[in-house]
Amino acid sequence: MSTEVILPKWGLTMEDGTLVTWLKQPGDRVEAGEILAEVETEKVTNELEAPVSGIVSQVLVAEGTEEIAVGTVLCIIEEDGHD
Repeated sequence: MSTEVILPKWGLTMEDGTLVTWLKQPGDRVEAGEILAEVETEKVTNELEAPVSGIVSQVLVAEGTEEIAVGTVLCIIEEDGHD
């Protein structure tokens, strides 16, 4: 099963963000709650957490991409059932 990781709305007025850096790359194993990337908003830099455990299969937004709309799919995690 795959899970799409989206840019969440971290604040009431947040509309978009900038993907500063990926801390995980395709092929990397992640655990639920582990930090995947850093995203800058107009007020602060936030840590994007993995919602599930599995393997990062695709990164869909490049580092440095600006004005990413809330709800945009940033990456895909393939859940492998290993905890």
